This record gives sequence, structure tokens and C-alpha cells, in this order.
Amino acid sequence: MTQTPHRTHPAGSWRELLGSRYAPIASVLAGGVLLEASNVYLTTSLLPTIVGDIGGAEFYAWTMTTFLLASVVSSMMVSRILTQRGAVQAYLWALGLFGLGSLLCAASPWMWALLGGRAVQGLGGGLLAGLGYALIQRTLPERLWARAAALVSAMWGVGNIVGPVVGGVFAQLDAWRVTFIGLAVVSALIGIVVVRALPQTTRMRSSESVPWTSLVLLAGGVAAVGVASIVPAGFGTGVAIVVGVVLGAWFLRHERRGGNGILPRVTFAAGSSLGWVYITVAVLAFAIGTEAFIPLFGQEIGGLMPFVAGLLGAALSLGWSVTQVFTANATGVRSRRLLITIGPVTVAAGLTGYGLLQHEGPSALVIALWFATLFLAGAGIGLGFPHLTVAALGSTPGEEEGAKAAAAVNTVFIIASAFSAAMAGVLVNLAMPDVVDAARLLMLVFAGVTLLGAFVARGASWGIGEDTDTNTNTNTNTNTNTNTNTNELETP
Repeated sequence: MTQTPHRTHPAGSWRELLGSRYAPIASVLAGGVLLEASNVYLTTSLLPTIVGDIGGAEFYAWTMTTFLLASVVSSMMVSRILTQRGAVQAYLWALGLFGLGSLLCAASPWMWALLGGRAVQGLGGGLLAGLGYALIQRTLPERLWARAAALVSAMWGVGNIVGPVVGGVFAQLDAWRVTFIGLAVVSALIGIVVVRALPQTTRMRSSESVPWTSLVLLAGGVAAVGVASIVPAGFGTGVAIVVGVVLGAWFLRHERRGGNGILPRVTFAAGSSLGWVYITVAVLAFAIGTEAFIPLFGQEIGGLMPFVAGLLGAALSLGWSVTQVFTANATGVRSRRLLITIGPVTVAAGLTGYGLLQHEGPSALVIALWFATLFLAGAGIGLGFPHLTVAALGSTPGEEEGAKAAAAVNTVFIIASAFSAAMAGVLVNLAMPDVVDAARLLMLVFAGVTLLGAFVARGASWGIGEDTDTNTNTNTNTNTNTNTNTNELETP
């Protein structure tokens, strides 16, 4: 793949990003993603209590499916809403939807009402997560992109820890409705910060119509995979997965051939690394599908208390979050390419180690090694993820295409997470009732998939070092990146 000259920019620092000038912006970008991430696992922790109160056990899994499906749909509209409404209004719409959905969940008298609230929550959450990535480019100077990307994506890991802990506490207190009210209050507080701190970006008419075909195909594919995770293992599961894969392939074919889609046009251009970036993001997100079953394995195989088993389940996310803080400091082209390339290999090594350590009656040392191997797997995600996001941010000129490229990182992440969760459920069901065999099968299969990602990551790494002058600064943000910290700011 050909390379173009790359102009270096002064290296930013964590102190600058979290200093008085940029901290309010960083808190908005990170806070929105944290709301989306923590809400997924918080609700999972509350579900037994919710079902015991309002019933609807037969729709247990749909609370997750509904939320993720709505998140996927709204995340695909981020670039359009951001272009038409500007940063402040886009965020207020997202926070308003999330807060409204939370209040609907809090007031739900039966499960169908809760599912409706979850859908509205998901619409707001998908926008929040997508905006967290898309606005890095528009509100921060380029020297801070890698650290901002690390901060934002680390919120997925933090949410995977905070969600179960907060949900578990309020479930213990039998106060699940208070939890959803609290989410609405947090949404309102972030909204105040948005109005006071987030710069007004330029609003303009979107140059493209709504990509309805892409939306329907991708939403249908995700829904089919979601169905595969809740139907009994067997023929129905296979059919649902095949339907999901076919619709996903149809979506990619349409995006490649159509002029109006969700992914930026350069994704499929000859010589572009953006497609490889998205596939690498999907491979890394795929590993996260194991998390839902790790607490179960900890309790059933290791005899761990529920709280300790929950911490075991958070080990992967902890490794991801902690590692990003350090790897985001890498500035050299070679070092960033190396981090992206070895990430999937590290994930595979961690998952393999955890899978091979599964046996009945494990010692304290083996249980400690469970934590270590899962932390290693998470660290593999954190090695290159910030630089993958930066590669997407700098991949295409133009504000709308740039926002689309950045928001697509989140869309790809959510889609891969939903698909991997369904596949994890299928693999576990195949090996049950032998929990040890289920753990080994799940981890080793997922390790094999992520190991293949090393070949894909090699192509993605060439996105590091491409010409940011052409890809990100051709639009009107060159001077404002270096002098004012925002692109095309409006006068309030």
C-alpha cells in the first residue's frame, strides 16, 4: 500500500486534555459514552429484581436486544444529525432521548413498557456513543486525538465495571426504579455541561439523503443475530445466524455499490486502509462477547462468590481501560503500527490461557491466573484501539464524511459486540451442561477468531502515517486545530 508524506504535529499530553481548557469538552465526550456503556450492564444486574416485580421473564433477553438494536440504528445517523443540528443540539437530543427512556423504564408497570423505555434509551445511547467519537475531530486539536480516543473508548471498559457494581447495589436494596431515575438525572447534569462548555459547530444542510436501505439491512441483520441468542439451540439458532450473516453481507454489498450509505465512501476505495481499520475494530470488539459468561464460569467452576465472580468478569474491561492510558502516549509511526498489529495476538493469547486453565476444583493460584489472563486479553484490545480511532478520524476530507468515519467506529463496535454475544450464547449452549467444556469451547473458538485478526490489523496499521494534511486538514480546520482548538466555530 502506498504511503504519502506525513506532517508531524506537536504531541499533546494528558495534562493538556484534562486541564481547565479542554476538561469540560473531554468530560462531555467521555460522559456520554459512559452512560451508554454502563447502562447495558447496569440493567443486566437489575433484571432479576425487575422481573420479580413486574414479571415478563419470557422477554428477559429482549431487554438487551431491544437496547442494542436501537443503539445501532441511531448510531448510524450520527453524522447526519451532527451536520444538520450542530454539536450542542445533537448532544441535547441524545441526552433528552436517553433521559426520557430512563424515566419510561422507571415508571414501567409491565415488561412491554420496559422494553419501550429501553428502545428510547437505546436511541439516545447510540447517538451519545457515536458523538463521543465524531466530535473528537471537531472540538479538539489533532495533537490530542489519540488521548481523547483512548479516554472515550476506555469508558466502555469503565462502564463494564461501574454498571454491574451500581446495579448490584440497587438490586440488593430493591430500588431498581431509583436507578433509572438516577440515569435521567445524570443525563440532565451532562446536558448543563454541554450548554456551558461544548463549542457550537457549524450547522448546514446534509448533502445526503437518509440511507434507508442500509439502515434496514443492518438493523435486520443485528435483529436476526439477536434472535439467535434467545431461541433454543438448534435449527432455529442456525437459521437466525445465517439470516443475520446474509443481511450483513448484503449491507456491505449495498454500501460498496451505492452512493449513499452509512460508511464513508473512502472505506471501499482502492489503497484505503479504512476498511481494514473497521474490520480490526470488529475483531477486537468480538472478544468482548465472552464477558457475559465469565461470572457464570467463575461461580460454577471456581465456586466464587457472586461479587468476586463479577470482578472476574470485569478483568477484561479493566485490562482494556488501563492499557489505553499508556498506549495512547505512543507517537511514532512504527510504534503505533506495532501496537495495532500485536493487539489481536495478545487478545488471543489471553483467551487461550484462560480457556486452558479451566478445570474442576481450581486452586487459588489458578484463579489468580484467571484474572491475569483475562486482564491480558483486555490489554490486547487497549494496545491499538486509540490509534485505530485516530486512523479513522484522519481518513477522509470533509466534515460530514469525517464525522461519518469517526461515528462508524462506534457503529462497527456495537454491531460486532451484538454478534459476538449471540455467538457466545450459541457456543455455551452447545457444550452445556458441562460448564468446563463450555468455557474451553467458548474461549478457544474466540481466541482463534481474534488471532486471525492479526492479519487484518496489519492492513489497518497502514492507516497510521497517511497524510493528515490531505485527509483531515483539507477542510477548514487546519488553522483552527493549531490556534483555536475547534473547527469552524459559530459565534454563540
